[in-house]
Amino acid sequence: MAGDMAERAAESPAGRSGGWRLEKSSSAYLRSAHEQAIDWHPWGEEPFELARRLHRPVLLDIGAAWCHWCHVMDEGTYSDAEVASLIRQHFIAVKVDRDENPEVDRRYQRAVSALSGEGGWPLTGFLTSEGEVFLGGTFFPPQDGMGRPGFRRVLKEVARLYRDEPGKVEANAKIVREAIERSRPVHVPTGAASLGFVESVRTNLSTSYDPVNAGFGGEPKFPHPTAISFLLADGLLTGDPRSTARGRETLLRMADGGMYDQIGGGFHRYSVDEGWHIPHFEKMGVDNAALLSVYSEGARRFGDARLSETVQGTLAWVLEVLGDPRGGFGTSQDADNAPGDDGGYFTWSRPELKRLLEPEELRLVSRFFGVGSSGRMPHDPERNVLFRLLPLSEAADGLSYQGAEAADALARALSKLRSARAERPTPVIDRALYAGLNGSFLRALVAASPLVEGVPALAIARRTADRLIEEAYRPAEGFAHRLLPEGASGFGLLEDQVDAALGLIELAGATLNPRYVEVARSTLELAEREFRDETGLFRDVAPALYDGPKVGSIGHPSYPLDDNPHLSPNAGIALAYLRLSSLLGEELWREKARSLLAAMAARLGGAGLFAAGAALGSVLLEIPAARVVIDGSGPESDRLYHAAVRSWHPNLWVFRGTPPAPFSLPEELSVVTGSRGSARALVCFGTRCLAPVTQAESLAPILLSGGSSAPPT
Repeated sequence: MAGDMAERAAESPAGRSGGWRLEKSSSAYLRSAHEQAIDWHPWGEEPFELARRLHRPVLLDIGAAWCHWCHVMDEGTYSDAEVASLIRQHFIAVKVDRDENPEVDRRYQRAVSALSGEGGWPLTGFLTSEGEVFLGGTFFPPQDGMGRPGFRRVLKEVARLYRDEPGKVEANAKIVREAIERSRPVHVPTGAASLGFVESVRTNLSTSYDPVNAGFGGEPKFPHPTAISFLLADGLLTGDPRSTARGRETLLRMADGGMYDQIGGGFHRYSVDEGWHIPHFEKMGVDNAALLSVYSEGARRFGDARLSETVQGTLAWVLEVLGDPRGGFGTSQDADNAPGDDGGYFTWSRPELKRLLEPEELRLVSRFFGVGSSGRMPHDPERNVLFRLLPLSEAADGLSYQGAEAADALARALSKLRSARAERPTPVIDRALYAGLNGSFLRALVAASPLVEGVPALAIARRTADRLIEEAYRPAEGFAHRLLPEGASGFGLLEDQVDAALGLIELAGATLNPRYVEVARSTLELAEREFRDETGLFRDVAPALYDGPKVGSIGHPSYPLDDNPHLSPNAGIALAYLRLSSLLGEELWREKARSLLAAMAARLGGAGLFAAGAALGSVLLEIPAARVVIDGSGPESDRLYHAAVRSWHPNLWVFRGTPPAPFSLPEELSVVTGSRGSARALVCFGTRCLAPVTQAESLAPILLSGGSSAPPT
């Protein structure tokens, strides 16, 4: 009887049961669970108050619309009748979208990992009514299997533990509290990041580099775009060709692998094998923004057609799949197109290829894309991930194609495969608009714009930036996390300020629009006031600005320092300071970067690969910024400009003529611009300016050399 009363109390006043509270959620992930028999609550004060009143633990599920194993757990575990009954009887269930609430995800990933050593999605946490983790893990099947304990058994034991052994619950929660407390930074370092810190990152990248397949570590293998940017900048600073070669080879191997969608463009999330052949199929906006930026960097650094092709293919996918007609970009494309699916939309069987292609085309495609080799899906070897196994010339050897005919035949075959794939059920696209992600896309669009013919990348970036500022920005509060039809929400998160500011700085330099740089500068000033504390580091949540429910672990400070695997918000602020300093000629921002990087280096220690963002900032402190002004007009001036923006330097700005305030040039350069004579490029490194350049082909080697007489290879 008492149990029945408690169960009724956990339901709504209208007597509804199941996940009805999620039905009208702004999150696609939460909405997808609204018909489950589990009485899900969204994140907020209500479920914790109910847990206190009913003396129940909180079951926390954190996942995302793109997460394959989240779908598996929803479709199998949470749809199991016994599991649902156990949750209704003994728990208060809370479901969180990690994209919508990254601050919640960050804290509970840290807490569950401290106790269980596990992390990732879905994240399954068992919490006290005060929001403290006392047990947790990731994926659980309904019954024992797959090397995991069954959730039915786990739920029964957790309910028993919470009821019968409160001392053990408190002891576990204390372990988590103490582990988090030990990791908290406590002092403010002074000076600059030591050379030893950069050397430790350089050494770690060297030892973890895969000399066979490129990239870092073994399986599963993630792209680490920031680490590649570090390698390229480090190669310029030290002249060590190994850093540069490793960065280039990693870019090429990822582009040739199955992690890159050879049919539709864009990158999947990571590779399940060390050879980049078989991906985890979800396509994340955050991954593609970062990879689009670093591939644009690589294409300019090496002048490599394959890297430029990857830039164009990735941008095409971003615009076609994630683009919003009003400006901005959605979040992700799912891995699956139906329950139980695993990559069916993206993979091919030989009978399918045979039906679609002419016999000679089939032979070419099978050789070129390794059909029947190591791209076969483990659970269904008949299906193949396409990856570039051979150079096209080798794949065409012995076939009837002559010269360029092989490339034409491949293009025809790819067109047929694209058309056929378009007829398949398409994996769901999460069109949620987040400020930080769109700031990252601003950076990517600006970086790609010189490399893409016929795509108005800068115009698209401006439309995105204008919408971001108009709908998500308030001068006193910074950028909100999410853009919604009813208004912006989620103020007070660091990552949105950092990524939006970085994107706006890049767009300001490309368009010379003062509005963008002023909003970026104001946002960084707000971050200094509201997010930086006595440790010298930046918290992920600003207590005075945060507008979300202050429940659970939200009050615990968290300092996002390591790249995971993308640029961390603290490293991102340091890079924003450095870019703003070189764009405006304001040394104050450079000194702020120096101070922040010192604080980061003191905390990151042996983080190695995951400290690449801080190491990149430290390297950029040692490399004078490059500024190029194209003087004059006419076709020669156009050639100089296009050569300059297609050239590479890790801290480069290119202007056509003298830029307006607040943009700045070295004094030596500003007094000689504006001539009406022949076209010329005026190049400065820091405050040191070179003789005018009149030959477009000379610019790339000069910038690559940093102004020295011997440019690196």
